[in-house]
Amino acid sequence: SAVLRIARRLPNMSRAQLRMPVLSSLLTAYFVTGDTGLKQPTSMAWENKYIDAEEVAVIVPIPENVLDDADYDIWGEVRPRRIEAIGVAIDAAILFGTNAPAAWPDDILTAAAAAGNDASLAAFTDLYDAILSQGGVVSLVEEDGFFVNGHIAAMQMRARLRGLRDANGQPLFLTSMREGNPSYSLDGADIVFPRNGVQDAATALIFSGDWSQVVYSIRQGITYKMLTEATLTDNAGLVVFNLPQQDMVALRVKMRLGWQVPNPINRLQATEANRYPVSVLVP
Repeated sequence: SAVLRIARRLPNMSRAQLRMPVLSSLLTAYFVTGDTGLKQPTSMAWENKYIDAEEVAVIVPIPENVLDDADYDIWGEVRPRRIEAIGVAIDAAILFGTNAPAAWPDDILTAAAAAGNDASLAAFTDLYDAILSQGGVVSLVEEDGFFVNGHIAAMQMRARLRGLRDANGQPLFLTSMREGNPSYSLDGADIVFPRNGVQDAATALIFSGDWSQVVYSIRQGITYKMLTEATLTDNAGLVVFNLPQQDMVALRVKMRLGWQVPNPINRLQATEANRYPVSVLVP
């Protein structure tokens, strides 16, 4: 999961819902007039946001004859793919809202657009300006009182970034011929390129943000259970596999986690509806 790699992990949840007090108003200081002037009181306020743990799972059925006849470790081949499948589901839900649980907050693409933190590449003269210049995705986050510390970009962005050159025609992302291609970064912030196919360049080119403000907590880590006497059905209740009748076994993989965006008030943007710690560059 690209999101879980770059976001901030909180301590594990001890129950299905975690309450997070988030700062919602700031202190105000006043100058005191004269030696006997009165000092004015002020106050701070917090509002609650919640992280709701939801379950994500996958079941992998395999015929027993296939396992018996295989000359290699089938479960060993399946293991990285089942973890990848969970990562894809998490990224798709958090970034784009795909099959997201109702209790989870709005996906990042939707929330960023609602706060005015979306920029279109077509509105800029080049990709560099769309990301780093005034009005670009980095500046949109900064104007909301946050510093960008990372990016999640579509794989197609690697080629576009490699094509960026300075006034002398030198690649911006190749500092030395001896070094080869170093890690990609923008203004000192690293870029994650998901290889799980979750990010479609036709929908979002890059998410730039303060990922310390995107938090998640795990209620239950990845667990495994071998099924041998189960009947597997689809969402409509139709039988897909009957394991004992079809001489099959299945591995169930699941985990429970939740996420949230605290988005606390700050001095640069006091209105929560106009404030969000992530922005998105769209085609």
